[in-house]
Amino acid sequence: MKIVDVERIIVSVPFTERQHRITAREVYNWNIFELCKVTSDTGHVGWGETVLHYTWARVTDESVERVKGKSPAEVVHDDSLGSGLQMAIHDLLGKILEVPVHRLLGSKVRDWVPISWWSIDAAPEDWAAEAADAVAAGYTSFKNKPRPWWDIVAQVDAVDKVVPRHFKLDLDANATWQNAANAIPVIKKLEAYPIVAMFESPIPQGDILGNRQIRNAINRPVAMHFGSPPYITCVREEVCDGFVICAGRSAVMKQGTLSAEAQMPFWLQLVGNGLMATWAAHLGAVLTHATWPTITCTNLYSHQLLKAPIDVVGGYHQVPEAPGLGIEVDEDAIERFRVPDDELAPFVAEGKPYNHPEPRLLNSIVYQDGSCVHMASTSQGYGYFSNGHGPAYSQGVRLEITPDDGSKEWAELFERAKKTPVRARWGQ
Repeated sequence: MKIVDVERIIVSVPFTERQHRITAREVYNWNIFELCKVTSDTGHVGWGETVLHYTWARVTDESVERVKGKSPAEVVHDDSLGSGLQMAIHDLLGKILEVPVHRLLGSKVRDWVPISWWSIDAAPEDWAAEAADAVAAGYTSFKNKPRPWWDIVAQVDAVDKVVPRHFKLDLDANATWQNAANAIPVIKKLEAYPIVAMFESPIPQGDILGNRQIRNAINRPVAMHFGSPPYITCVREEVCDGFVICAGRSAVMKQGTLSAEAQMPFWLQLVGNGLMATWAAHLGAVLTHATWPTITCTNLYSHQLLKAPIDVVGGYHQVPEAPGLGIEVDEDAIERFRVPDDELAPFVAEGKPYNHPEPRLLNSIVYQDGSCVHMASTSQGYGYFSNGHGPAYSQGVRLEITPDDGSKEWAELFERAKKTPVRARWGQ
């Protein structure tokens, strides 16, 4: 059995209506996927996917050429192949051997795996609407992103009003709460809500003393991305309760095994659509401590590219038992969302991944005292707030979005904000 062909297909899958508006500020290009269709001389076909602008590793021309003519069993462990190609080779090999992918990974320890809804930061009413949709879709948890430009207490309160008591929130501040002195009072406010389940990276993960202080002061688990600080340091210094794992197959298996040795749970963070969620299910089926809900972001998209969408029941979805990944891709949908060659051509010529134009939005953080901070992109806010240029939390703070109105004033302020966030009075 040998790999004889690798076809790479770029698709742009529309976000849901609400997420189209929410994601425009920062992750507007997460709907661009590269699909890998790998064919063997046995006539079997394997599929995989990569979110081109958020992945642990893209597929390269070199990795495609490297696998051609080789047995899928020879290259299946190679993380350097990139996300979609490695996934597709697992799917292919499972189909050839007539076994589900989880049989290629290890011994199955669960038939159903937990999965979480996801959203980047958004207004309280948008988070509440997303949470209501999550409940209706069978989810029992929701991972979202506290940011200094929203009142996180107001956001959680809005969600709390629309979800049942068993529903849980996992809050990832991405280190924007700066330090333990700032983070602990915010967390204490949020602990008043039983739906708040855990916190990820409240402050920079390298702050060993601060993270240990937070963990000792609060009554919720703390999660950190595996490897920062080093695994041994995390375990020895007891700075977190569990991990976030995001990597290729071999690294995921290693990190999952080390987590189990320390008796520390983790969630798999493997962002993508239906193929990725299914791939994560096979990994979660064999890793004993993959007990926190997997983050796939599948809920962002209007179509999963599968003939049968993933069915979530009580916060879990079932691990397929059919050969390979155990699902059927919807090739009609793939053709419908395929990016035309003439759109791809300029990016191919420059050797760059296909991308959408970045929306021109002025993002204004408005405080209750009437002051504001203008940003050309909310991604600027991470360094700005992590370095202490603004408060980690401010009651009543909100984000106001102003699209390009064609005026000279808007353009001048946007250009200033592109260089560095601009502090001013709101409305002036």
